[in-house]
Amino acid sequence: MDYVLEEQAGFLLRQVNQRHTVIFAELMPDGLTPTQFSAMVKLYEIGPCSQNHLGRLTAMDAATIKGVISRLRERGFARTTPDETDKRRLLVTLTPEGEAAIETALPRAREITERTLAPLSPGERNTFLSLLKKLR
Repeated sequence: MDYVLEEQAGFLLRQVNQRHTVIFAELMPDGLTPTQFSAMVKLYEIGPCSQNHLGRLTAMDAATIKGVISRLRERGFARTTPDETDKRRLLVTLTPEGEAAIETALPRAREITERTLAPLSPGERNTFLSLLKKLR
C-alpha cells in the first residue's frame, strides 16, 4: 500500500493543531476560545463593526460568529447596538471589560505562538508561516 497516514498533510495538520490547541488552552486567560480571541483581537484592532463583517474578517461563517458574539456578550466582553445608518444591522463593540481582557490576552497570545513554533528555527518559522498562508 502506497498510502502512509502519518505522511499525509491532513493528518499532520491535525496533530499540529491539537498541540497548538493544548498550548492555547493552557495559556489563554479568562478561558477564551480561539474564535472568541480572534473576534476580540479584530474588534480591538478596528473598533466597532457589523457582526457579518467581523465574521468575514475572522474567517467565521454567520452561525459561528453569531454564537461567538453571543458568548462574548454573556461574559460582558462585547455589546451589540443597532447601526445608526441601517437598523437591520448590529454593530459589535468591545466593552471596557473586553478591552482589558484582550490587553491581558495579547502577551499570552505571543507566548502561545512562540511555544507552538518553538521546535523551528527562525528561518523555518518564516518559511512555515509563508507556506501556511499559501495554503489558505
